[in-house]
Parts: sequence; C-alpha cells; structure tokens
Amino acid sequence: MTRRALLSVSDKTGLLEFAQQLLKLDFELVSTGGTKKALEEGGLTVTGVDEVTGFPEMLDGRVKTLHPKIHGGLLAKRDKQEHMQQLHDAGITPIDLVVVNLYPFKQTILDPTTTQAQAIEQIDIGGPSMLRAAAKNFADVLPVVDPADYPAVTDFLQKNINNQTFRKQLAAKVFRHTAAYDALIANYLTEEEFPEKLTLTFEKQQSLRYGENSHQAAAFYRKPIPAKLSLITKQLHGKELSFNNLKDANAALTMVSEFDQPAVVAMKHMNPCGVGIADEIETAWDEAYESDPMSIFGGIVAVNRQVNAATAQKMHEIFLEIVIAPSFSDEALEILSKKKNIRLLQADLSHRDQAERYEAMTVSGGLLVQETDRQVEEPADFTVVTKTQPTKKQLKALQFGQHVVKFVKSNAVVVTTDSKTLGVGMGQPNRIDSTKIAIQKAMPKDGYEDAILASDAFFPMDDCVKYAAQHNIKAIIQPGGSIRDKDSIAMADKYGIAMVTTGVRHFRH
Repeated sequence: MTRRALLSVSDKTGLLEFAQQLLKLDFELVSTGGTKKALEEGGLTVTGVDEVTGFPEMLDGRVKTLHPKIHGGLLAKRDKQEHMQQLHDAGITPIDLVVVNLYPFKQTILDPTTTQAQAIEQIDIGGPSMLRAAAKNFADVLPVVDPADYPAVTDFLQKNINNQTFRKQLAAKVFRHTAAYDALIANYLTEEEFPEKLTLTFEKQQSLRYGENSHQAAAFYRKPIPAKLSLITKQLHGKELSFNNLKDANAALTMVSEFDQPAVVAMKHMNPCGVGIADEIETAWDEAYESDPMSIFGGIVAVNRQVNAATAQKMHEIFLEIVIAPSFSDEALEILSKKKNIRLLQADLSHRDQAERYEAMTVSGGLLVQETDRQVEEPADFTVVTKTQPTKKQLKALQFGQHVVKFVKSNAVVVTTDSKTLGVGMGQPNRIDSTKIAIQKAMPKDGYEDAILASDAFFPMDDCVKYAAQHNIKAIIQPGGSIRDKDSIAMADKYGIAMVTTGVRHFRH
C-alpha cells in the first residue's frame, strides 16, 4: 500500500538518502520549492504540492501548503470513519509522514547586516503549521523535524511496528522545536523591558556528570543567540567542566570583566577569595595569590590579559581547577598543559561592555528576572560624611573595594588595599560577623596598615565601625541610608576614620 510523505526542509542534510529509503518503503514523495528541486536533481520522482492542491504558489511563496488538501490529509483521524469519509468525498489523500524543518530565522538574525524586513521574510508560517498538525495527530502521522532522526525513523518504518512511544517522542520534539522558534522570533521583535509573557528558549550544550552534588542530575544549556560576553568559551585543555565549575567560572568571568587595568580574580564557591590589580598581569597574580594563599587552592582564576610564561609558572605551582583568559602565550599553554586536569578556557573579553542585560533565577513555581548589576561607582560619586577626609591612596583603595564587594554574597564586607583583597567576609546573617571575618583574615597580611573596609549595604548599627576602628581600619565605604547613619558617622569621627557613602547598595544573594 502506497503511503504519502510530505518533505519541505531548509536543512537538506541527509535528505536525499532518507528520501531514497522512503521510496523503497513505497512512499509517494510530495514536496515543493527547493526541496522538490533537490530531490529531482537526485533522480527521484516527486509530486509537487501544487499538483496535490490544484492551486499554484502565491504571494512570493508565502502561500503554498496552507490548503485543506494538505492539512486535511494531516489532521484526519484514521480510526474515525467520519473523518475518512470526508477525505474521500473531498478527494484528499492522507499524509502519513511529514519531514519539515523551518526557515533559518536564527541564522538570518545572527548576521549583523540583516534588516528587520529581511528577518521577517524568514519567519516560517507553513512549516510550523504542517509540523504542529502532524504532531497533534502523531498517532497516525509521523512528524520529523530533525535530520539526526532520519536513521531512527527509517528503522521504525522498516520494522513496521505500532510504537506509540516513538511517535510521541517525535511529536514532543516538534512542539519543542516550534516553541523555541516562536520564542526566538518573539524575543527579536520584543522591545518592552518586562513583557507580559516571558518566552525563553535555550539549546542543550552538554550533559553534565552531575549537579552541585553527585546525586543531582544536571545539564548545561546555552542561549540560541550567543551573548557577547559569554561563558560559552573555547576550552583549550583539561577535563570536562562540572556544574559547580561553570557557576564559579561564570562568576569569575563576570567580575574580571569589570576591571580596566590588568586584573586577576580567584573564585571559590562563587565568592572572590583573592583579587589583585597591577600594571602587568604577573604582579596582579601575585596580589591575588597573596590575598588568600589557602583559599585559592583548588579555585577558579580569571584574568583579563594574556597569560604569559612567568604567570603560568606561578599558576603551575599550585592546584587550580580552571584558568580563564583572553589568550595564553605558547609557552604559558605548554607550562599549564602539563597538568592533566586543569581546565584552560579562552574567553573573549573585548565585549565586556556588552554583558548580559538581564539575569534570571528560579524559585519554587516561578522565575525571577532582574537587570544585572553593572553599576560602577567612581570617586566622583562618593560623599565624604566624616570630618576626616580620605587620602588620594585611600580613595583608590575605596574604589577597588567597592568593585570587589558587589561580587561577594551578602552580608558582604571586604578589606582591601588599593591593589588587592586582604580579607573577605560573606554570607553571614548579620553584618558584624562578616566584618569580623574579613578583618581577622586581613590582619596578619602585608599591606594591612593601608587597609580600607567596604560594605555592600549600610550599617544598621555602629558596631561594625567600632570594630573596624579598633583594628586599625582607616577608611570605610558604604551606601549609607540607615536611620542610624548618624551613629556610624559619629563612631567614625570618634576614631578619626574617613567614611564615604555611595548611595548605591550591592546586595548579592
């Protein structure tokens, strides 16, 4: 018994071979446009869609398959006598297999020269309609959207078994495909900041060995349109990245991208454990390493300059999970590659000013979406609220501390010089505990005599200022805005501390 297959694809990978198999299985091939031409050039006999519908293509090809003789053949339920009788009366032949993939909208908008008019012409109408019709009627019609499925479909047809599970899987894939396609179009056309419907779509990058813990399954998905500043990097060396690696690496990449001068950021559990800046990258590494030699062990390091041989040699002396950089010199790559398991990632930091505008996080039953915190405060934004004025060196240190503290989990307090972190206190349920942790970690280190303290939010009481003063902190930066600001300012004046406020809070939960 001859069955009918409708083929209309933009991606012609494997098409001819698949169509040849369909002919061997007694399918009649129906097609249109470029697909029909490709099949005929391959020596196959093909019936044109216009021969089936009795209606020519029109409107520059916008209308060709939107016809009852196509959609009736797709949607008729074979086990419903009334449906089959209606097909017979209308002279409609059932369609048993639909092979469709859609106009290349994604590839079109990836070209920066594409106009909106050109993009709109690549919005497929007939393709999704046929796919959705076939997928809705998957019990009787086999919907195929992915060339990678051709071998499995061929095997299924050759075995001639009634496997509804396989049919359902193909149907689900169709609806995922068309949903993603529509989401891409919706996002391209949407200009509202927070529209009434949020249509997100991602493509699977890879399966992960496990999630945060070994008993949690996980996978990594990427946006279909690559971000300018992205963790989708080129891995030059090392074993597969884990779930936690990716989270830490993303945090490190985001943070290091904010610095103009050579910078090194070491991350542990999505918190910076060492940050250093200098005129050249080797010294920046020294500063970051000296910030916390213990915590950097097993950490993730991101740098915003090429890794040279001298810096690579120092990195090689300790255990690091990941090093992210714009590039590695040949000598550096040779040195670091001697370690089998270290991952070396090459990330393009030239687009740091085009970082993701929004970030999302899941909650039970929903999704939270917000603008990413790209706010950067300069000394001109500072307000000195104490009698003591900060020195020029302290202002530089306060600016550096403000840069760092916004990447630390709240409650966040950091102690820094003008070039490196000395102590980081994070994630405590109250600010005084974070202050104590940061200062206690900072006190034994060289440079502590020039230390400043930065807080991600205001001081609800003066206890943090008092503790800082008693431990030789000479300058503090904080947002201000507490109803008890006067108490903190008075405590700073009592001890001769310079305090500046920014008016900007940087909570990070």
